[in-house]
Amino acid sequence: MENNIEKIKEELKGTLSEKRFNHSIGVMNMAIKLAKQYKVDEEKAALVGLTHDIAKELGVPKSMEYIKKNRIEIDEVERKAPSLLHAKIGADMVKNKYQFTKDMQNAIKYHTTGNPHMDKLAKVLYVADKTEENRKFKEVEELRKIAMENLDEAVFAILTLDIKKNIEQNKLIHIQSIKTRNALLDKKAKKIS
Repeated sequence: MENNIEKIKEELKGTLSEKRFNHSIGVMNMAIKLAKQYKVDEEKAALVGLTHDIAKELGVPKSMEYIKKNRIEIDEVERKAPSLLHAKIGADMVKNKYQFTKDMQNAIKYHTTGNPHMDKLAKVLYVADKTEENRKFKEVEELRKIAMENLDEAVFAILTLDIKKNIEQNKLIHIQSIKTRNALLDKKAKKIS
C-alpha cells in the first residue's frame, strides 16, 4: 500500500496546485482516521482520499472534452455547474489509471453531491473531504465531532449545511444531494419508530 500511495502522491504533486495537494493529503489522513473508526478498509480509504480531486483542476474546456471523449453521462445541473464534473471524471480516471475497484470509483463519484446508495467507504470520503484538518469554517469543529460519533449523522449534517449555503448563495442544488439527505432522514425516522 505505502508504495502505491507514494507513487500516486508524486504524480499528484505534478498535476495539482499546492493547496489542492495539501487538501488531498488532509482528506487521505481524515479518511484513514474515519476508516479505523467505522471498520472500513483503510487502504481503500487512503487511496480514495488521496485521489478524490484528481480532476478538480482540469478546467471547464478540458473537463467537457474528457466527458465527451469518455462518454460520461452528465445531467443538466452538472452542465450548468461544471465544478461538479470533477467527481465523475475523477472516478473514471482512477478506474483507468490505477484500476480502482467499483466501490472506490463510486466513493469518488459521489464525493461532491452524495448519493442515496453510498456505502461506508463513500460516506467516509464524503465526510473526510469536508472535515479534513485544512478546512477552516465556522461549523467544522462540530462536524469533526459528529464524524467520530456517527457517520450517517455527519453526512446528514454536511448535506444540510451545503444545501443551506447553496440556497443563501443562490446556487443550483444537485438533486442527488436532496435525495441523499431525504434517504438519511427516512432512515433516521425508521430507527425512531
